[in-house]
Amino acid sequence: MEREWLFSLIPLTIGVLFLSFGVYGLRRADVLRRRGVTAGARIVRHDVRRDDDGAAYHHPVAAWTARDGRTYEHSSRFGRGTVGRDFGVGAHVVVRYDPDNPRRFAIEGWDTRGVDQLFTVLGSLLTVGTVTVLLVRLLTL
Repeated sequence: MEREWLFSLIPLTIGVLFLSFGVYGLRRADVLRRRGVTAGARIVRHDVRRDDDGAAYHHPVAAWTARDGRTYEHSSRFGRGTVGRDFGVGAHVVVRYDPDNPRRFAIEGWDTRGVDQLFTVLGSLLTVGTVTVLLVRLLTL
């Protein structure tokens, strides 16, 4: 294999990683849609995480009582740069959680499938595009 072929591994790797992340998120959302239970919750705080550039992302922490009477408090996997009144500390929200694994939950109105769909589409395009280019190159040698 010639050296320039190795550069095609970069978009292929990025594509597979994006595709994996997107499919994981979509499957997780599907499990919540099928088996999830809704509960009233309250935003108790925001976990603020910073990226390498110093930008702050607010991940709301929801607290709710499950059907079995236990109280859970978990941080959303999605963060945003700004938080509106609807998701501020003390706001009442609805969560959908998996009764078998309450850490798997989504705050309705905050956690969207759009990010997972975007990663799935971009990952698919990068993966299929790179594999197509590699196959054309192999067949035309």
